[in-house]
Amino acid sequence: MTPGNLFIISAPSGAGKTSLVKALLKTGIDLRLSVSYTTRPARPDEVDGRDYHFVSQDAFEQRLKQGEFIESAEVYGNYYGTSQKWIDETILSGHDILLEIDSQGMQQVRCVFPDAVGIFVLPPSPEVLEARLRQRGQDSLEAITRRLAAAREEMAHVSQYDYVIINEKLGTALQDLTCIIHAERLRISRQLDRHRSLITQFAGMPVP
Repeated sequence: MTPGNLFIISAPSGAGKTSLVKALLKTGIDLRLSVSYTTRPARPDEVDGRDYHFVSQDAFEQRLKQGEFIESAEVYGNYYGTSQKWIDETILSGHDILLEIDSQGMQQVRCVFPDAVGIFVLPPSPEVLEARLRQRGQDSLEAITRRLAAAREEMAHVSQYDYVIINEKLGTALQDLTCIIHAERLRISRQLDRHRSLITQFAGMPVP
């Protein structure tokens, strides 16, 4: 069985990454979304096991010591981590995975999966990013200032990614993201793995 693709999507807070991923999954695309472990409290609309695995800090640290995470990070005093076992099993079963993590996590994952496809989502302008953070109504002015500073730091890593999507209009950004996923699935190396027999028949000779 051909192993699945690993897609990593990153963005500064307020760029609309979460909305973009939710819209992608609603299209019915065959893609597994990795559910991270976190120590932060659940928001009112979040469900344990769907949005995150919400755990205590002690439980998180225990998993970390046992080497269960392929990547982990501390963000605003809360910890996040991705299950190594789940990633390995899902990829080997032939399913594509989408990871929502920051640039630090992306670098950790690529140490294990160097062919992971990196996608970075940018807001159309710094002004739009700040406006989106304010409109969410979830953070204090101090927290917004902190998130904007973190956004500048995160965007400094954009050149490490394979693709960049400018999320000005959700529909357009969704089309771009869908095209990236389909294009990666059609790479010659992956098509040779999936359809070697067919391609060999047409070529009339063994495919190297």
